[in-house]
Amino acid sequence: MTLSRRVKIVEVGPRDGLQNEKQTVPTEIKLELIERLADAGLNTIEATAFVSPKWVPQMADSADVMKQLKRRDGVTYPVLVPNEKGLDAALSAGAKEIAVFGAASEAFSQKNINCSIAESLARFKPVVDAAKSAGVAVRGYVSCALGCPYQGKVASAAVSDVAWALYEMGCYEISLGDTIGVGTPGATREMLEAVARRVPLKKLAGHYHDTYGMAIANIYASMELGVAVFDASVAGLGGCPYAAGASGNVATEDIVWLMQGLGIDTGIDLDRLAATGAWISAQLGRETNSKVARALSAVKASGA
Repeated sequence: MTLSRRVKIVEVGPRDGLQNEKQTVPTEIKLELIERLADAGLNTIEATAFVSPKWVPQMADSADVMKQLKRRDGVTYPVLVPNEKGLDAALSAGAKEIAVFGAASEAFSQKNINCSIAESLARFKPVVDAAKSAGVAVRGYVSCALGCPYQGKVASAAVSDVAWALYEMGCYEISLGDTIGVGTPGATREMLEAVARRVPLKKLAGHYHDTYGMAIANIYASMELGVAVFDASVAGLGGCPYAAGASGNVATEDIVWLMQGLGIDTGIDLDRLAATGAWISAQLGRETNSKVARALSAVKASGA
């Protein structure tokens, strides 16, 4: 087994990490978070989502975020787009990359976006076509790849079907999400092997939540198969609002620590990243969810 010598981390904290916060996070805090993440070496930072403020009020300032952020060479700022209306707003705000979000669970698709999987894919097709015509890259998400809060187990074949549909539609990369964090390394390998029979491994990414503490193990299992792109959220911010006890995304700090231990380059400064996680956690009035950041802080406090 030979692991990739370089791993790409897609930072989703400013969008996925903040979208379900009950307290309003000011636009200037979101912008500073994005700046700090770029300072730490992240070069793909999911900035916001062009969704209905009625359903996701935290993202109501999406246009302001995109228009005010200080773009850097070599850094991309993808945004989530659910439909053509969202795409139009994203393009008007200067978005250069978007993501569309499907599900491998019929029950989750109905509960989350009020339509079937087939209907959601039909809805995405004109969005992807229009984005590509505008020269905008499109990434695809598949949620509930390892389990659903409503139907329980999700068949790997269903994940493969949705991933293939998004890939064939024109998504340059497919991020496979363990939305409620129930996955284990064995289940992760089985799911990835099924998807990889239709979509090239180099086009796949892992998006693992840490509800049961398995995210890092699932990342390593994915790496053993050849996956080299992983989504993460600074300080472990976020989580699925439909999943009981969901503790959120895997912390970016924890992935970077794993990669450092494996001698794999991420281009990320762990100290700066942990400081960013501590800063945004303080802004939200809580402790960081990153085990690595907490440990590093304790070591520094002890003078060891």
